[in-house]
Amino acid sequence: MKTLRQAAAETLSRLGLTQRHPGYKELTEVAESPRSPFVCEPRLYHTLQAQKPSRHRSRSNSIPIGCKNYTQGHQWRSGLQFGTAASYLNLEKLGEGSYSTVYKGISRINGNLVALKVIKMQEEEGVPFTAIREASLLKGLKHSNIVLLHDIIHTQETLTFVFEYVQTDLAQYMTQHPGGLHTHNVKLFLFQLLRGLAYIHHCHILHRDLKPQNLLISCVGELKLADFGLARAKSVPSQTYSSQVVTLWYRPPDVLLGATDYSTALDIWGAGCIFIEMVEGCPAFPGVSDIMEQLQRIWAVLGLPTEESWPGVTALPNYRTGKPFNNQSSMWKDLS
Repeated sequence: MKTLRQAAAETLSRLGLTQRHPGYKELTEVAESPRSPFVCEPRLYHTLQAQKPSRHRSRSNSIPIGCKNYTQGHQWRSGLQFGTAASYLNLEKLGEGSYSTVYKGISRINGNLVALKVIKMQEEEGVPFTAIREASLLKGLKHSNIVLLHDIIHTQETLTFVFEYVQTDLAQYMTQHPGGLHTHNVKLFLFQLLRGLAYIHHCHILHRDLKPQNLLISCVGELKLADFGLARAKSVPSQTYSSQVVTLWYRPPDVLLGATDYSTALDIWGAGCIFIEMVEGCPAFPGVSDIMEQLQRIWAVLGLPTEESWPGVTALPNYRTGKPFNNQSSMWKDLS
């Protein structure tokens, strides 16, 4: 018994505490303690970790309840390796663009659902530069709010990216829930969007193409940034970039005016437009014709900028004076 008391006293002393019935209180002069009061013994730390309840959370690429089980009817062969086309099976086409087609597939290695982005080779240029950029950036990004790149398959005709399968995107989700999303879901999605942006900005990467179609939503409510074809690594602060980035509705006014020295604010503007769209149920600035109409929609809400309110705006390449617009911020009723 005496030995246990001595051991307890020595442990409390190392933690910078003194025993006093019925509990403990901090010492007045912690500096005299031989060790920092904030350093816990490894044995005590592991004890606390062991008491933490373990909860299993289903992965975002798992099959939702009520959906078809695609794993039935397929034979998984041992010895298949990553990087080969024989390791994956196409199930159905999800979408098609100018340079690529996306399929829902299944891995013959482990039976997980995947998304197969098949990129067509160009006869003269070969692999599109956007695909090379997307692959190089995604290989170094590992985050719960960034779509995960599992594998890359290169053949003579195509280049295939194998992503984790995510059930839908924010655009389809908002179509299924017209009139604006529930406040709880808006907060949930916006938090994950900003957390994903904070991660890539910390890695000195600009997404440059934020829109609801590029934000994937899993069956458990996880939001993941996708489509890094226009993303760029901003390693040199003075480097300039193209102003022909971001879909028109989500492009900030300085880039619309021709600015090429933009930074992370480019993505933040897009996130703000998406936030308004989630609340209102419709795009914030839905221009339909050209850049000037898009600017007019922005000026109608925020007011026409001047040198006093925006120093340097008149020096931007596409700036030109126009008729002033009435402030119509009341059109966003749900934000007031």
